Amino acid sequence: MPGPGAYLIGEEEKKELMDVIESGHFFRYGAENDPKFQKKVVQFEKEFANYTETKYALAVSSGTGALMSCLAALNIGPDDEVIVPGYTFIASISSIILSGAIPVLAEIDESLTIDPDDIRRKITKRTKAIMPVHMLGNPCDMDRIMEIAREFRLFVIEDCCQAAGAAYKWRKVGSIGHMGAFSLNNFKTITSGDGGMVITNDEFYYERAFGFHDQGHKPNRTGVEVGNRSIIGMNMRMNELTGAVALAQTRKLDMILAALREKKAKMKLELQNTPGFQFRKINDPMECATLLTLLFDSKEIADRFAERIGTKTLAHSGWHVYNNMEQLLAKKYEFNNGEVMEYRKHMLPKTDGILERAINISIGVVDSGLGAGYGINIHSSDQDIQAVADNIKKTINEILA
Repeated sequence: MPGPGAYLIGEEEKKELMDVIESGHFFRYGAENDPKFQKKVVQFEKEFANYTETKYALAVSSGTGALMSCLAALNIGPDDEVIVPGYTFIASISSIILSGAIPVLAEIDESLTIDPDDIRRKITKRTKAIMPVHMLGNPCDMDRIMEIAREFRLFVIEDCCQAAGAAYKWRKVGSIGHMGAFSLNNFKTITSGDGGMVITNDEFYYERAFGFHDQGHKPNRTGVEVGNRSIIGMNMRMNELTGAVALAQTRKLDMILAALREKKAKMKLELQNTPGFQFRKINDPMECATLLTLLFDSKEIADRFAERIGTKTLAHSGWHVYNNMEQLLAKKYEFNNGEVMEYRKHMLPKTDGILERAINISIGVVDSGLGAGYGINIHSSDQDIQAVADNIKKTINEILA
């Protein structure tokens, strides 16, 4: 059960892959004059930077690696606090912890993205960054977030792992904050199985991210640099096979989003006068439209609806909810001044209340782990949309009768 890009693997991906396979050169680096070197990763980076209208793009091995590269680039580490929503995939939070920093969990609002009011409440003297997550393809309220960031001189790392191609007020997500991170996992809007991307308009941050992803090397697009390493780094390089698929998928991104937006609009039209729920708040119509979220009037109605159609409320969607992250709930930070930062279930009551009555209907991302095991996919017909909408209305009307 994948994301929309995985449904559209075809001749374009095969062609890009065969270029690499037939060349026999799978490493992302190579000599400029080597005819075997196809430069697929380099081309992917160039086209993604162009697509997002940013100056620099860095392909990495995963979305988690992209987030960690952003944190390293901004020199975020021990005793620094990063404000992140309690509703996000665990990688947003674990990347902060593995960077040595401290995640500070914030509430979401009915857009299912971070609540700017709670960001302001959670700022302390240790706060260094905000990590807004464009959750389920819906852009965060970036105007208010950037205003807060400027006021308190904080970095903004946009977690765009579920939102490739989305835009906020005509700017692509990831290009608004200081840095943006994307995932190419199988469940994302476009996919190469796994993989990630970092974007930024700042050359210094780009160079640091590059160094972190490749053993401290400074950027060198074709050859392997052996000296002048900038920082201690890791190996998060993308190979040419992954880059080939990612390149073909990027060229399909606008087509994918147009199809999803059309199908979601039709589904919403069919459901618009149905009692018992409202649609979640969308911060910009240029969202990804991968999912349709229904916010029911009560937890009880949501639970009964989920049981009837064979899905689950978002409160039960695994490691996308802080309450379900047992490895996080076991952690505690003790500061020199005696303060303690610990994580416990139900510490975000507003978030809990929203997720307990929220149901995802799949439009393009079919993922039971995300609470989106029921709905349609990018290949679904108008008849399929009608059938799902009719079943939703029928089920709700029976529950409310």
